[in-house]
Amino acid sequence: MLKQRLDNHFKLTEHGTNIRTEIIAGITTFLTMAYIIFVNPSVLSEAGIDYGAVFVATCLASAIGCLIMGLWANYPIALAPGMGLNAFFTYGVVQGMGYSWEAALGAVFLSGVTFFLLSLFRIREWIINSIPMTLRLGIAAGIGLFLAFIALKNAGIVVDNPATLVALGDLSAPSPLYALLGFFLITALSHLRVTGSVMIGILAVTVLAIVLGHNEFGGVMSMPPSIAPTFLEMDVAGAFDLAMISVIFAFLFVDLFDTSGTLIGVAHRGGLLDEQGNLPRLGRALMADSTASMAGAALGTSTTTSYIESTAGIASGGRTGLTAVIVAMLFLVSLFFAPLAGSIPVYATAGALLYVAVLMTGSLAHANWEDPTEAAPVLIAALAMPLTFSIAEGIALGFISFVAIKTLSGRFKDLNVAVVVLALLFAGKFLFF
Repeated sequence: MLKQRLDNHFKLTEHGTNIRTEIIAGITTFLTMAYIIFVNPSVLSEAGIDYGAVFVATCLASAIGCLIMGLWANYPIALAPGMGLNAFFTYGVVQGMGYSWEAALGAVFLSGVTFFLLSLFRIREWIINSIPMTLRLGIAAGIGLFLAFIALKNAGIVVDNPATLVALGDLSAPSPLYALLGFFLITALSHLRVTGSVMIGILAVTVLAIVLGHNEFGGVMSMPPSIAPTFLEMDVAGAFDLAMISVIFAFLFVDLFDTSGTLIGVAHRGGLLDEQGNLPRLGRALMADSTASMAGAALGTSTTTSYIESTAGIASGGRTGLTAVIVAMLFLVSLFFAPLAGSIPVYATAGALLYVAVLMTGSLAHANWEDPTEAAPVLIAALAMPLTFSIAEGIALGFISFVAIKTLSGRFKDLNVAVVVLALLFAGKFLFF
């Protein structure tokens, strides 16, 4: 009997839940993160990747990650290509550093392999414990500011200026107005706790633009586009370039902390931690995440990671991997909505990017602003990312500044071998390569 098999595999009764509750939780989680179906192809297509292929890769990578997390790790945590990491892929690695998107996918694949090995040999905890909270806060905030800058740029709200580098764009033009409307709507709906607020905002702006004649409607459903343009097109050999080491590290570093933070946060919200405050089957959850990243790179998308939006499903009662399996099924159904995704204009996704930026930049509130040796590295890491247009450079400058300031201040007890070695490697890269 199907009901009994599901109960036995996911331990529904043991977790105090049932099939109906898990289905509702899965639908809720999907609605809160479905915006990635529209945003990810929009971002990665600017790297020169075929839009339709990225759309398919996004849906498939998300489904694979959710299935592994649900069926093997048995957690109600959904996965999809990560925000911030996709922006770094396009604007930092491809457009900024001049690498091909194939080599960038190779870097994503290698970071996934490294993440898998770190999880397999259980040295993830040592790495996380070695990185000061100061740098973690600065990096999270920096990614938020990086996303905000990209959103403002894509919407035409911020434009280039030869005298001042940046300037305010024409706010009377349709693109900035639609982007701001979307941002205001998403923020208001999120405050009102409306499920799927980000997706509603994107679709509302798109429909309004179509009605007013500023955007073309491409349809709603069709057979999925071909994934051939991106399938197994990653250039792993090209990712072994010396300068790509910092890129691979950036993909790995951000995914490592983003995933760990999300897993612990979601598990705490759902009461899934054990008596010691640890997460059972943590190794499986981490390997599910890293496997999804490798699969995503092979399919043609940037790093796939665990989504904090999974807390929406937790709040709806989701407690087992069946929630994640439902999300996976919905991502597979989404494959048939490629025309709708293709109808989403850049300014519609810009509002969503700006809202996600608000959430990520909130980590600045937790920094110790009373201690200048703590505050300065946070600010440097956070500002460096948008101003250098690179997450990797922001991470590097954050490490270097942290070690330099702590050393000159005589605060040697705040340093450890891992941080010092990484700072020296980053400094060597800037000085000699």
